[in-house]
Parts: sequence; structure tokens; C-alpha cells
Amino acid sequence: MRKALLFISVMLLTGSVAMAQKQWTLQDCIDYAMANNITLQKSKLQKESATEDLKGAKAALLPTLSASTNQSLGYQPWKDTGMAYVTNGTVNTKVDKTSYNGSYSLSGQWTVWNGNRNINTVKLDQFSEEQAELQAQETANSIQERIAQIYSQILYLAENVKVNEQMLETSLKNEERGQEMVNVGKMSKADLAQLSAQRANDEYSIVEAKSQLMNYKLQLKQLLEITDNEQFDVAIPEIGDDQVLAQIPEMQIVYEQALLSRPEIERLQLAIKSSDVSVSIAKAGWMPSVNLTGGITTSTNSLSGTDWGSQIKSNVNTSLGVGVTMPIYDGRSTKTAVNKAKISQLQAQLNLQDQQKTLYSDIQQYWLNAWTNQQKYQAAKSSVESAQQSYDLLSEQFRLGLKNIVELMTGKDNLLSAQQNQLQSKYLALYNQQMLEFYQSGEIK
Repeated sequence: MRKALLFISVMLLTGSVAMAQKQWTLQDCIDYAMANNITLQKSKLQKESATEDLKGAKAALLPTLSASTNQSLGYQPWKDTGMAYVTNGTVNTKVDKTSYNGSYSLSGQWTVWNGNRNINTVKLDQFSEEQAELQAQETANSIQERIAQIYSQILYLAENVKVNEQMLETSLKNEERGQEMVNVGKMSKADLAQLSAQRANDEYSIVEAKSQLMNYKLQLKQLLEITDNEQFDVAIPEIGDDQVLAQIPEMQIVYEQALLSRPEIERLQLAIKSSDVSVSIAKAGWMPSVNLTGGITTSTNSLSGTDWGSQIKSNVNTSLGVGVTMPIYDGRSTKTAVNKAKISQLQAQLNLQDQQKTLYSDIQQYWLNAWTNQQKYQAAKSSVESAQQSYDLLSEQFRLGLKNIVELMTGKDNLLSAQQNQLQSKYLALYNQQMLEFYQSGEIK
């Protein structure tokens, strides 16, 4: 029994450690968000609502059928005549002041034609359903782009923390060396204080960088709708120069493929088709409408001398009719509706043109940022190598007493600046390349 409990405890502990140590890849984050993000779930519900509207519009093409009944109790307090009947040779009169009445009906109606309003309504709701689906895809794309942006920032800050920690190690060594030089009289305490201040500043930079890193991790966790206290961390992939300096796709090719696949473009193209149908629906107000009606009714009365079944049969009344409605003057409501539908049609066309321009501008900006940061990365890489060599030489000369504290600190600041520039250009190049790939293929990797 003890062995079983020990085994279970070990398994639970192992599972807890494994869960706490899970590191989320970019794909893990995207998959989880697609399944759990509340905004995306709301968008999908809008699509389901549009589907119900479409089903209702299709059902409106069919005849309607309804049944009704009415039961009533009547009372005539001053009634003095009634039914006569003979009992044992004697004529008696029965006065019923209360009566029970029942009526039953079955009626149907079918709109044969109303200027194709119902048929066009079905088309309009079909477009609305497709637009709602595309709107959900837009929401999903927006979430994925935001995840990629935050993830890239996390990778940058994680590496930036390491750079600052390396700078702190250097500052600590410089401070120790400075203390030794003060002890032998080769450095003043004022210079040592500058080295101590530099070390303290590096410690502060690490705290600030870690705080920013934790903040972006929190943003990512909130975007994924993770609300528990479970430890959350991301996987840090190895990124080589071949990825940073990968060939950037041609901007025009990305744009042309994005025009064919981006949901916002498809949605606005559908909006134009919807506006065309809306114009037709509005024009139906000038058309006559034809309706078929039919019904069957019957009734019963407790004062009748016949039984209930006979009354139901004898009181049956059936009807069948055709109704035609011709609009003559509607206070200009149809003309107003048509004109407003045409205005919406022009607005839909302008919205598509505006979105196409925005799409091209976004792709152009991503392409320019990718190309610019690739160039910056190459330049920053050379700058880091030069700054590192310069700082190593300054450190050696400082140790020998050939360089002063100001020159040493300036060299260290130059190295840190070059390293941070390299990191920034590295992850900006990767992020913008990722966005170009996303706009081209619809996938983030």
C-alpha cells in the first residue's frame, strides 16, 4: 500500500514539474489561442447567428400553415324561451341560459411572387453568412499577428537580458580591478565610485529588462486566455544568420497573393455583391405581390339539437383565394430605399479600394522594414565585433594603467549599444519577414 501511494505521489510530482517546465513554442501559442481566445469565439458565434438567418430566409420561401381554435361560454340572463319537449304526454319547455360554443380553423398562405424579394433575401443572407465566416478569419489573423509580435519581443528581451548580464559581469570585474588599483594607489576613490555606479546601473538595467520580459509574457498569457497561476514560459529557438538574412520575397508577388487569400479582401468583395442584391430588394417595392390563401373552418354550439360530430361535419366551410397587391403611392419610401441601397453600393466599392490600398501599404512597410533591418543587422554585427575588440584592448590598457576610467566606460557603453542594435535589428528583420510570409501563405511559422 505504501509503495502504491509513493508511486502515485512521484507520478503527480513528475507531472506537476513537467507542466511547470513546459515551454510554449510560437505554434503552441497560436493553436491554443485559436481554441480559447474569447474574442475569436464571439466572432464565431456571429457566424452561427448568420447561419440561422439564412435558414429562416429559406424557410420563408415555403407556405405557412396554422391551426386555431376558440372556445367560449355564453350566458343570457333574461332569456325566456327555449326548447320544448314531451315527457309522459306533457309538453315541457327547457330554457338554457348558458351555451358553449367552439370554432376550429386551419389556414395557409403562400407568397407566390413579391418581386423576387424572398429569393434575393436568401442570396443576401448567404453573403452575410460568408462574410461572418471571413470576419472570424480576420479576427483569427489579427490574433496570430499580435501573438507573433509579442513572441518576437519576448525573444528579443530574453536575449537582451543575457547581454545585460554579461555587461554586469564585466562591470563587476572592472570594479574588482579598480579596488585593487585603489589599494596600491594607482586609482582614486572617485574613479572607483564611477566603476561602482556603472555596476549598479548594469544591475538596474537587468531588473528593467527582466521586468519588460515578464510584462510581455503576461500580455501573451492574457492573449491566450490563460487565467490560472500556472508558470508560463516560452521556448527560445536557436536563430542563425541564415534565418535573419533569408531572401525576402518580392513585394508585388506578396501583394498579388494576398489579394487572392486575405479574408478582409474577400469580405469586402462579398459586400459589393451584397449591395447589388440589396438594390434589387429595394426595387421590389415597386413590384406587385401575389399570395395564395386557403383555409377550412367549422364550429359547434351546445344549444344545437345535433351531436358534436354532426355539427363539426355540417358546419365545415372551405376557402381558397388569390390576393394581388399593387403599390401605387408609398410616400417615396421605395425610391428612398433604392437610392440609399445604391449609395451603399458605392460605399462598398470604395471600401474595397481603400482596403486594397491599406493592404499594399502594410506589405510595403513590412518589406521595407525587413530589408532595412537586414542591412542594419549586417552593419551591427560588424560594429559589435569592432566594439568588442576595442573594448578588450581598452580593458587590457586600463589594467596596465594606460587608459583612464572615462575611456573604459565609454568603450563599454559603445559595446553595449552595438549589441543592443544588433539584437533589435535581428528580431525586427525576423518579425517583418514572418509577416510577409503570413500575408503570402496565410501561415506563421
